[in-house]
Amino acid sequence: MGTIVLYPAPSMGHFISMMELGKFIIKHHPSYSIIVLTLTNSFNTGSITSYAHHISATNPAITFHHLPNIPLDLKTYASTDAIIFDLTKRSINNVAHALRSISPTILIIDLYCTSAMAPAANLNIPVYYFFTAAACCLVLTLYFPTLDQNYPGNFKDMNRLIYSPGMPPIPSSDLPVQTLERNTPVHSGFLHLARHMPKSAGIIINTFDSLESKPIKAIRDGLCVPDHPTPPLYCVGPLLSDGGNDSHECLKWLDSQPKKSVVYLCFGSEGLFLSDQLKEIAKGLEMSVLEITRYVAYGSFD
Repeated sequence: MGTIVLYPAPSMGHFISMMELGKFIIKHHPSYSIIVLTLTNSFNTGSITSYAHHISATNPAITFHHLPNIPLDLKTYASTDAIIFDLTKRSINNVAHALRSISPTILIIDLYCTSAMAPAANLNIPVYYFFTAAACCLVLTLYFPTLDQNYPGNFKDMNRLIYSPGMPPIPSSDLPVQTLERNTPVHSGFLHLARHMPKSAGIIINTFDSLESKPIKAIRDGLCVPDHPTPPLYCVGPLLSDGGNDSHECLKWLDSQPKKSVVYLCFGSEGLFLSDQLKEIAKGLEMSVLEITRYVAYGSFD
């Protein structure tokens, strides 16, 4: 028996993924208990709290330890990423206190929660990362210190192709938004986590080998971290939420549609758009449907 502490970022997409990992661990190792460290934030507290209550009610082996609130003036931050990086950094003493009182067997952290590695090291607690995105994104994360060194300047202004191990070339402006501009808090935060991730005991990722064989091989072969041993990579995907008992009318509508007749667009849990942007998205979808219909009818695109 033992206790595993999970420390997710206070963002719904990351939080839900971490809870699915917790349920996965309990399913395969029922002798363990899970304690989740939760951060209070001002931009989606209600939704996270509601979801945490649902998890507690349906999974008794998973409990929550709520870290003290740290007030932040959201107007002073340029992005949600900047808020989360600063919130986790300011919470380091609260995390240290929680770890001392819980004494877990291991600590599993979100990439935004890299600051927890220091107190965990002081307490001799092994730290594993849970990477909630794809292996191709993990390649870019692990390789980012090398890219940052090899390509001086701002990626958003380079207008060139960027090469990473196991990946096709990517336009510099299509790199993760946190990396595009130097001398910003999110750039510093991303570089910090990218440098510390190889120092962890292992990386857990929500994918599987046959889905992303090339980037996974590049990571395991040590090509993404040329100056440091790469920790073990554990592919545990696909981890999927069961969706609960949600019976929203949109789901009923989807169930009534013919197979392969619906295009699903996901912009993440924090995707927000202006009215004009939504109209452009709708226009693009409509034009795509017209082109596909024309191809089916005449056998060629304009």
